[in-house]
Amino acid sequence: MSNSLSVLVVGAGVAGIAAATALDRRGVSVDIVERRAQSPAGAGLFLPGNAVQALTELGLGAVLDADAAPIRTQRLLDHRGRKLADIDMADLWQGVGQPVGMTHDRLRSGLLDNLGLTIQTGVTVRALTESESGVEVSFSDGSSGHYDVVVGADGVHSELRRIVNPDAGVRYAGQVCWRFVTANTAGIDSWTVWLGRGTTFLAVPVGKDRLYCYADLSTPNPAAAKAHLAQHFSHFDHQVRDLLAAPEVTEAYTSAIEEVTDPTWRAGRVILIGDAAHASSPNMAQGVAMSVEDALVLAESLCGSGEIEQRLEQYRQRRLPRTRWVQARARRRDSTRGMAPAIRNTVLRVAASRIYARDYGLLRDRP
Repeated sequence: MSNSLSVLVVGAGVAGIAAATALDRRGVSVDIVERRAQSPAGAGLFLPGNAVQALTELGLGAVLDADAAPIRTQRLLDHRGRKLADIDMADLWQGVGQPVGMTHDRLRSGLLDNLGLTIQTGVTVRALTESESGVEVSFSDGSSGHYDVVVGADGVHSELRRIVNPDAGVRYAGQVCWRFVTANTAGIDSWTVWLGRGTTFLAVPVGKDRLYCYADLSTPNPAAAKAHLAQHFSHFDHQVRDLLAAPEVTEAYTSAIEEVTDPTWRAGRVILIGDAAHASSPNMAQGVAMSVEDALVLAESLCGSGEIEQRLEQYRQRRLPRTRWVQARARRRDSTRGMAPAIRNTVLRVAASRIYARDYGLLRDRP
């Protein structure tokens, strides 16, 4: 199938590679550029059912089957390791997809292997000029090009977002986080979270004998991430303290958690997707899911009928309610971090399954 559209994708993270793949498979002419010469290593991922569904539609089913660890239960514990609830993933995601854990590196390499295009690395956009016939693009290496559409998939600190809406920025979500992958010496076989007051520690199997660990701290001061990680969790269960003694902790990826909430997303024929459009707190684990869903819906919309600007607006209108749902649910979950642990723990013991069904209800429907 051929298509006369030409599209530039800016950014070669999950959103950008997914968009380039989805568009290329529909016969669209695609160029993809990435300003970094080398991709950051990343850590691990928990992929809920809708993420697995979207990745499978993109062609990653065999990679998930071969390299990801099935996650059949989400186990909620208090900071001492006492069980609050078990959430059955087969029940929560029935008919959608089997949630899995995997390393970020393996997902990205699978996406790259699945991509039938070459990424131009070390190159980014220097300037954009729109005309009636499309978008003229000047690149940082001195070259230029003409495209019908430019897709900004350049992450939470997107340069393209400044073009779409110069007033749109990021909002600090009140948390800092640490992420690392280590040996699964404890034999943890389910998604397992320990909940403190303003502190959370998560462990997710991501393959044979490997464990993705994520820790976060609620704080008004993002500089708190520079403090020694183990200090914040010294009162937690011994399994958490043992994991924080792993050598990989010294190389943990540390960052402030930021949101992007501006709904503009589009200016003329420039459109934002993924974190560039709607970065969210990670506690709904929807970063990959929203990015790949964006890619699939964008490709479907662009290959529809009507003027190009209308197709892009149809995409925006279709995706905005779903991504806003994720952000709203993430904020609601984040708001419980300051709750008295005794109250929160009682609520989770009684109603965790209902809360999960409510939070993920909309996401069980196809995007």
